[in-house]
Amino acid sequence: MSEPRVRRPFRNRAMVQLTLVRFREFIREPEAVFWTFIFPILLAAGLGLAFRQRGPEKVQVGVVTTLAPGAPVLDWLRKDSSLVVQTFDDSAGARALRTGKVALLVVPGTAKDSVHFVYDRTRSDAVNARVLVDRAVQTGAGRVDPVRATESYITEAGSRYIDFLIPGLLGMNLMGSSIWSLGFAIVTARSKKLLKRLMATPMSRVQYLLSFLWSRLFFLVLEVVTLLGFGHFAFGVPLRGSLITLFLISLLAAVSFGGLGLLTASRARTTEAVSGIANFIMLPMWIFSGVFFSSANFPRAVQPFIRLLPLTAVNDALRANMLEGASFATVTPQLLIVIVWGVVAFFAALKLFRWR
Repeated sequence: MSEPRVRRPFRNRAMVQLTLVRFREFIREPEAVFWTFIFPILLAAGLGLAFRQRGPEKVQVGVVTTLAPGAPVLDWLRKDSSLVVQTFDDSAGARALRTGKVALLVVPGTAKDSVHFVYDRTRSDAVNARVLVDRAVQTGAGRVDPVRATESYITEAGSRYIDFLIPGLLGMNLMGSSIWSLGFAIVTARSKKLLKRLMATPMSRVQYLLSFLWSRLFFLVLEVVTLLGFGHFAFGVPLRGSLITLFLISLLAAVSFGGLGLLTASRARTTEAVSGIANFIMLPMWIFSGVFFSSANFPRAVQPFIRLLPLTAVNDALRANMLEGASFATVTPQLLIVIVWGVVAFFAALKLFRWR
């Protein structure tokens, strides 16, 4: 049975009212407001403080002093500011090494020019400790470097962990708020028999589904401004690219993930079902798409598949714009991936959607 044709003024008023309904539904749910606006800020603040630039960590090493009392090794090591030196007897030193309290155990030899290192070669901190301790010992024994080296230090905004994190959190938040808010709103209405009543109206399923996407546009501005404003003023996260390009990336991401949200709810009848479908879609992207660490850490064989994930494309585009100042044309390949996902998901949702 074909859907009745209605006049365009009525169709326009219906879209406005449906969009307002979506807006009111959202602001009346304090949980949704918290997860959309407050949680990303708390997460950014916690991780930003935990991974702030603190300089290199000092290495914990132990020296066994009972086997060769008076050995100069202890004094040599204490002169190195990168080492924290503790003294032990033979058994206490072995226990400290075994329990991880020290990364390396130094046992001075009976001869003045000999020293023995005890450490676990599978631990990166122990290998680093071996290099630092050997340098301190050799320098203390009178080694002279043939080349005089100097150093200069620079801290550049854009290379810190918090600079990498904020765009990833924004992409994750755009995905989560789109999929969860749209999916749960539709399934809740279906479980309460509200969709069944809407079948009797002249409204089409296209209007109904588009109203959810339109409602995302208003909250999109608040999400972007809230999180990026916090990152910029609290941690100095740079915004080197065009703000218009940044907004367009976020807009396409929100609409694309909104299509996935509509798809998750197209047939689900209970909130438990839509929750499982949403987690099935989002969990791989949380892991593989470079939210908290670079997706380049995964094997090369899976990189083509990771690059095709919509959240990977969004995160790459956001980081390129914010940290490198990339233009809209530069991030076009990533945005094409996002657009394809959104179009395919929306039309799949339109095809599969059921009122009941």
